[in-house]
Amino acid sequence: MIKKTFVFKLYKAKRNKKLHAQIEHASSVYNYCIALYKRYFRLFGKHLNKYKLQKHITKLKKQHAYNHWTNVPSQAIQDITDRIERAYQLFFKYGKAGKVKPPSFKKRSKYK
Repeated sequence: MIKKTFVFKLYKAKRNKKLHAQIEHASSVYNYCIALYKRYFRLFGKHLNKYKLQKHITKLKKQHAYNHWTNVPSQAIQDITDRIERAYQLFFKYGKAGKVKPPSFKKRSKYK
């Protein structure tokens, strides 16, 4: 089975303004989830379940300080939490051998 992948480059244009805003908000959600995961593991020594993380993000979206996260679709937030959990699972599985690093924070300009 052959999979095709398409890569699109988004240029700074007025019509892409909303899309760029969504990507910036998604990157802040990603960085927040990474920080929360690290804090949870440091305090309790346990993995943070992706479902708990998704539930926590939905609660935060209702607060005034994180109201801008409502621009990010829920499927995108689910994908973010899936990617973070998958990265941490690989890190805890192969990290002892030094092959895999834990997921790190990403700048908004570097976020994909």
